[in-house]
Amino acid sequence: MTLPQTNHLEQLRLEIANHLASLLESQTRTQQYGNRVWELTLNIHHEIMSGLRQAMGSRDFDKLSSVMADTGEFCGRLDDALALLLNERSRQWQAGSDHLRSLMSRANHAINQLSTTLIEKDLLERQSQVLERIILSHERVAQWKDFVQEILVDFHAIFPFNFFFIAFAEEHGLSLYLYYLGDYTDEVRREAAKMLGGRMLTDLGLPQDTPLDFEEFMLPSASTVSSISQVHLLTVSVPDYAPKLAGLLGVAYASDKNLTPQEESVIRSILAVMVMVVGSSKVLSRTLSELEYYSMHDPLTGLYNRRHFNAMLEYEIGRSERHNHAFSLLLLDLDNFKDVNDSYGHPTGDQALCAIAEVLRSHLRKGDLPTRIGGDEFAVILIETDRPGAMVVADNIGRSLRELTLSSEDGKRYHVTVSIGVVSYPVDAVSINDLLSGADIAMYHAKEMGKDGVSTVDALPAKLSSSRNSRDHAEHLREALRASRISPYFQAIINCKSGNVYAYETVARLQETDGSTVAAAMFIETIEKYGLSRDLDHAIISKAFAAKSQFLADPSQRDSKLFINISAQQIQGRGILGYAEELCHQLNIPPQCIVFEILEREAISDMTNMRQFLTNLRRKGFAFALDDFGSGYNSFHYLRELRFEYVKIDGAFVRNILTTKVDYALVRNLSNLCQDIGIRTIAEFVENQAIFDALCDMGIDYAQGYHIALPRPNMVYTPSPDFKLHRRG
Repeated sequence: MTLPQTNHLEQLRLEIANHLASLLESQTRTQQYGNRVWELTLNIHHEIMSGLRQAMGSRDFDKLSSVMADTGEFCGRLDDALALLLNERSRQWQAGSDHLRSLMSRANHAINQLSTTLIEKDLLERQSQVLERIILSHERVAQWKDFVQEILVDFHAIFPFNFFFIAFAEEHGLSLYLYYLGDYTDEVRREAAKMLGGRMLTDLGLPQDTPLDFEEFMLPSASTVSSISQVHLLTVSVPDYAPKLAGLLGVAYASDKNLTPQEESVIRSILAVMVMVVGSSKVLSRTLSELEYYSMHDPLTGLYNRRHFNAMLEYEIGRSERHNHAFSLLLLDLDNFKDVNDSYGHPTGDQALCAIAEVLRSHLRKGDLPTRIGGDEFAVILIETDRPGAMVVADNIGRSLRELTLSSEDGKRYHVTVSIGVVSYPVDAVSINDLLSGADIAMYHAKEMGKDGVSTVDALPAKLSSSRNSRDHAEHLREALRASRISPYFQAIINCKSGNVYAYETVARLQETDGSTVAAAMFIETIEKYGLSRDLDHAIISKAFAAKSQFLADPSQRDSKLFINISAQQIQGRGILGYAEELCHQLNIPPQCIVFEILEREAISDMTNMRQFLTNLRRKGFAFALDDFGSGYNSFHYLRELRFEYVKIDGAFVRNILTTKVDYALVRNLSNLCQDIGIRTIAEFVENQAIFDALCDMGIDYAQGYHIALPRPNMVYTPSPDFKLHRRG
């Protein structure tokens, strides 16, 4: 078997050999001619001598002998000269012959070397045509098996092989792709598959009992074989650049002739390119498949991900609307799952999430959609399931998780519980946003009810409206803070004995764009819920300090205190005291003029941080007031554990001291207690003169309220018209 090619080099070699052979032949003939001349000369010489002897037989023999002797001497010298001439010519002929033979040998060797290192132009062009077809694209990567067939058609045009094969070592065994070039009998195909499969297992170092997965392709061709025993193989390995991919690629051909070096070089070069194409296509195809899988699935649990969940939820709404079906949505959030990660490590937490995913699968039907939508939160779409049916499924899931025993990596056993929110289409909501928001509300309601339970939502539209209004309100407040439309108002705190202004409490007011003013009670809850407390505190402090600095020159205002409410988040080390200290330094405000106050329920939520906060506060020269004192369940304990300069008695007690003996007794006893331990008292919500007079009789130190003075945008004390200083009898 030879590749189609032009034989220019072979013809050149033959021509040179023919020319040199002709020269050698001519030289040989010349040598033969010289030898014949030599023989002829000897013969003539012999005849002359014989004739002379006969002719001179009757004459003077002595004279004749002398002549003959001279003639013989002459002829002898002639013979010697002729012999020398012929010997020299023979030597030259021999040297020429040797030179010609050497030239012929060297020329033949050079041409043979040239023919083994150069590939004819026609062969290179055919190879280039094959390689030009090997251009990757997304479609060809995805359909690489068909792409190989296109390449093989051109490949077969320059090398008529019989079989092309690709083998990949897969997790399940060996995948063998066989391309038959020609129409083969079933017996030949079986023999080829058996032979090639065994060879591939050996070359890849796999056990001979490894499962084989065959895939066959037929390509039209006239080159067939009747027996597989005639077949020779050329193979190349998948290179190391393909991770986790071991494989071989090659051709099998039947021929009684060996491939020439240039033929084998061309074939191997094409196979080397094809193995890169096939290997890369296999890797890319596998990668694309993985990307497609993970675009829809959670990589940890194997459940569907949020992206696919959103798409299927939209699809299910449309399907249920068309067919008048109900379906339900479960939203699951694991209770205190952060403790699992913190206690046993994230690998244990990941194992728990996988176990929970298996529980979900075990309780769902084919067609239901379990999803991990993030962290420790899961969602389930229950197709064609109303609310009662969904509640049953949710209860079963919750019970199974409650009974599930998990183990940490060090063998410690633990359990998890889940809070589940349930909403149904179309009873609760008909849009994606409303369903998701409703499930979220229901799930958090289950949390509020003690966790480890299932909850639904009644009157969901009203709750969604309230939630969205709260969100809109938060964005409105955020914009107001950016535009500096939340400012401090100042309410006077007076000395109950002298009637003089002792301090001003700073209260926040929102200036609406229409000029109206909104009290803090209308927006403070939203501020705290959406994490705007820090921004509000900084805005109020900076403006209140600026207002205080303007009144320092007024003797009547110089010694007055400034009470400022701060949020509980500020005691967590957010730097509010450093910020206030810097403002005092810039504005020349004595820190002793500033009193920070925090609600009692917020102050005692973190006693350790509270102690540190109070220590830092006093170190910088500030004072502290505990607001709403008495509203906590253990207020006396806080008085013992923490030290305060002021307590502001909860207004709920103050406003009822004239109508409720219990509230009167509580306020009076609180006042006496604080006097005994050296804490000054402030009564809030003084709404009429009778309440003020009763507070004065109890010995309350300071008071504030609308009856005394309304909050104003500046630090100017303007008593209410009906307010009168209490005069004790």
